[in-house]
Amino acid sequence: MSTLVVVEEILREHRTPMVVREIVEVAAERLPTRSKTPDTVVARDLAMDIKRHGEHSKFTRVSPGKYTLRELVPVMPADHDRPSPEA
Repeated sequence: MSTLVVVEEILREHRTPMVVREIVEVAAERLPTRSKTPDTVVARDLAMDIKRHGEHSKFTRVSPGKYTLRELVPVMPADHDRPSPEA
C-alpha cells in the first residue's frame, strides 16, 4: 500500500484538515516507509502529488504543513456570484 493511499484513508476517516505530524501519528505502522523521518516522506509525497496533478490531485494544502482531501473543501462561489460590498 502506498503512502498516499494510507494518507487518503486517514484524511477520509477524520474528515478534517490535518498537519503531517498528526497524519504520521495516526498512520503509525500502516505507512509503508521505514524511514527515520516519516514526516518528511509524507510531506514530500503530498507535495509531489499536488505539484504533479495540480487541481486533479486528491489532496490540497489548506495552510503550511496542513492537508486535506480536495473533495472535503467547500466550493467557493466565483467572484461574480458574490454580492457586492455595497449591497
